Amino acid sequence: MGGSRRCAMESRGCIVSAGWQRPSGGAECGAAALPAALPLAQRGCSGLLLDGQRGLVLCHGQPFLPFLQRQGVSDQPFLLPGAFHNDLAIQIHLPGHSPGGNAKPPRLSLAPSSALAPQLGSGAPSPEWAPAACPAEMLLVFHCPEFQDIFQTLFDKSDKWYFHSEDRGQEEVQTEPLDLLWFALLRCPGWAGDAHRGSALRAVRSELLRKGQSLFSCASPFSSFCPEIFMNTISKGIVSNLAGERNAMILTDARCLPGTEGGGIYVKSQDGYYLAGLIVAPLCWKANEWVGLTLVCSVSCILDAVRRILNGSDRSDKKVPFCPVSGHLPLANPGWQCLTRLLDAVALLQCGRVWGSGVIISPRLILTCRHVLGQASTVKVKIQLHSGSCLALTGTVLFATKKNSAYDVAVVELEEDLLAVETPAITSGFSTGEDVCVIGYGVFGQRCGPSVTAGVLSAVITADNQPVMLQTTCAVHAGASGGPVFRANSGELLGIVSSNARNNNAGATYPHLNFSFPITVLQPLLSVYNQARDASAFEGLNKVSDRLRAVWRFQDTLSAPQKSKL
Repeated sequence: MGGSRRCAMESRGCIVSAGWQRPSGGAECGAAALPAALPLAQRGCSGLLLDGQRGLVLCHGQPFLPFLQRQGVSDQPFLLPGAFHNDLAIQIHLPGHSPGGNAKPPRLSLAPSSALAPQLGSGAPSPEWAPAACPAEMLLVFHCPEFQDIFQTLFDKSDKWYFHSEDRGQEEVQTEPLDLLWFALLRCPGWAGDAHRGSALRAVRSELLRKGQSLFSCASPFSSFCPEIFMNTISKGIVSNLAGERNAMILTDARCLPGTEGGGIYVKSQDGYYLAGLIVAPLCWKANEWVGLTLVCSVSCILDAVRRILNGSDRSDKKVPFCPVSGHLPLANPGWQCLTRLLDAVALLQCGRVWGSGVIISPRLILTCRHVLGQASTVKVKIQLHSGSCLALTGTVLFATKKNSAYDVAVVELEEDLLAVETPAITSGFSTGEDVCVIGYGVFGQRCGPSVTAGVLSAVITADNQPVMLQTTCAVHAGASGGPVFRANSGELLGIVSSNARNNNAGATYPHLNFSFPITVLQPLLSVYNQARDASAFEGLNKVSDRLRAVWRFQDTLSAPQKSKL
């Protein structure tokens, strides 16, 4: 083969900081110079250079909210500069870029055999560049209506959602959380007409995104802290879920940190990278459980919201070319057909107010975890097909392991055959380090459909000369129990998710360390049941060795017995 073709995209990432102007005379701003009861600290976030020629920058609205002249404006669709204090000063830092200078913004390159890495122009990467600061002015702070609607639907206050705020620690989400639902459009007068403005922005409409699609984040962790080190840091993940009108909300398992709010999420097509969304919240907790997903707002919905405001109408079809967008192209997603089949094979199981996941392994049988069902003898089963239809059935608990069993397993028999769902193939072996994905109804249940998270098979634990536990790095949350672990390249079923890890001493949950029982443990029992149709075929799951029981109780059999902290 010839030399590899390198796809590149211009890095439009920047850092936005908001603070108080210094009083005349050059003295540092003191408490007496500020309006009463307002913070002294500078606020910051990541941002995107939308239009270099006009100096337009898009970012999250959180840094500007402390500088409002009055509170109680959450019901307004947008805010103009007059709503903020006159002493508000905004600066934007763009790497290696100064108005009228010769430095070019960095480029992000991805060769087929290399990792994604920042590069300055066409030269070699260098740690010696320093972000240049440029004063900016506020044009607009606004809501994205589609994102606001789905956010208020999914993030119910009763679920005790907490989102990380770099300035204020964990903050409870209210009914209309200002710090999450606002975005800002800024302008840098010094950049207008700059010769190094770069090419037109390329974006993809969120309606074209698909679950499981690879994506990249480019943002600046810790915002204005050490920008020469953290600016435009890259992370990779997949589209875990999509929700809302026009897929306004995107959930990804890309690992993002505080300060990346306002940074870009990109998807790769054959001819390069396309901006898909803006990071809204990188870290969140639900009922004190860490949820390892990043919340993203569709950039096409954001741009349309700005156009509607500039047109003076909330739902106008007019298009104001405030920012050049080169096109909205379909994206290559060769694994979509396989993933579609796998999504259809995952069911939501509900017993009262408790739900979990399950995987369909035959037209009438679903595997899940015993703790999902509790003491119930029947269960409601819901399956969301990729066609858009939803199947609602009733299942009978055919078998459930005893509480003292090492395995947390249950088998549910449906009231009728599911002929429209293709059951997955079952693996015959495991390879540590291979790419896997987990599908389940974690976090949001049926309100958002099944989520997909990607990772690797990090460990295969054996006992009695057979695999008895699988560990993966996929993000797993409450509600995903009973969901399947699939081999990414073939779609083969590897195991059933049992739990993630929780340190009982520290009270911390780790979604990216989770445990599943291998499907190879159940496969011979399923074969016996299919021949005899006798549920006693599964009784072997209650008869296990001390070594296997110690594994699933997280005890070290080589040392003195002690209470496990997991």
